[in-house]
Parts: sequence; structure tokens; C-alpha cells
Amino acid sequence: MRTLLYIHGMGGNAHEAEHFREFFPCCDVVGVDYRGNTPWDVKHELLRAYSEYDAVGIIANSIGAYFAMNAFQGVKVERAFFISPIVDMEKLIADMMRYSGVTENELAERKEIALPSGEILSWEYLCYVRDNQLTWNVPTHILYGENDSLTPYEVISSFAGKHNATLTVMQDGEHWFHTDEQIAFLDSWLKQYA
Repeated sequence: MRTLLYIHGMGGNAHEAEHFREFFPCCDVVGVDYRGNTPWDVKHELLRAYSEYDAVGIIANSIGAYFAMNAFQGVKVERAFFISPIVDMEKLIADMMRYSGVTENELAERKEIALPSGEILSWEYLCYVRDNQLTWNVPTHILYGENDSLTPYEVISSFAGKHNATLTVMQDGEHWFHTDEQIAFLDSWLKQYA
């Protein structure tokens, strides 16, 4: 593996790749600054970035992990490092709908519904997720925060088991690893598996 593509989460950016370089001195860690918001748009951007390199691994954060799994099915990825990954997008969308009191019929009829959080529920997005089930056969290491508000432990544990992935859980950790203590835990995890 000579290149690690870093795929950021929502609100993140390619410059976050800088943090990971020290842990992979034998690799070129490259941040992918994708612009799309949908899996079908981001897929094209990630595959374009992938095509520029020979041996590729990935580091992906949150929705970046979902985008990576969607994009890189059927292509060679050496290994993956997932931080707070979204591994069941359909469940996440269903949870958002339930919390917001939006029914599937209502979403199908209106096509898009803006939530108070600023998120937009999209019928097209939900249909894409259902029609494009993920197949993931890449050696994967997962870092998960015990208090992750987007992915329940049962979901991440099931994913790790089905895909023979390592799963490291930070007690009292959150979805977003950002405090000094969380970053130190993240760094220790990287040292263990890099």
C-alpha cells in the first residue's frame, strides 16, 4: 500500500489528512476534497481520485466511510481505517425520519423534506441506498465512540462481525473525535494498527 486516501465526514475537509501522515510514514496520505452530497455524485469523485494511484488504502470518517464503501466495491483496496463509520445508511435515514415524525409515504410524495437540524431527507437518496446494497471485502479496522449518536453499538458490532473487522470502542467517546482525550485515543488506535 503506497497511498492512503482520506475521505472526510460531513463538514470536514481534505486538509484533515495532515493529521494521519505521521502514522503512515511509508505512505502518501492524500485527502480527497469531494464536493458532492449524494453517494452517486461522491462515487464518481472518489473513483477519479482512486484511479490516480496504484496501491490504495483508505482512512474514512463518518459518512466518508459509507461513501467509500459505496464507491470502492469491485476495486482493489488494500485495507481500511474507519472512524465512527456510517455502516447502515438506510437505518440512519429511517431513524432520522422517525425522530422527525416523517413517514415514508410523506417523503415519497414530497421528494425532499428539510429538517430543523438543516439536514434534508430525500426520497431519491433513500431509494439509491436501498437499490445499491453494500458489499465490503476489505480488511478493516474500526474506531467507535461508545456514545455515538448516529450508529448504535449493535449496528457497528454486527457490521464488524460480518466483515471480520477489528472494532475498538472508546468508553465515553462520541461520534466526532475532537477533544484532546479523544484525539489521544484515536492516535493510540492508529499506532496499534498502522
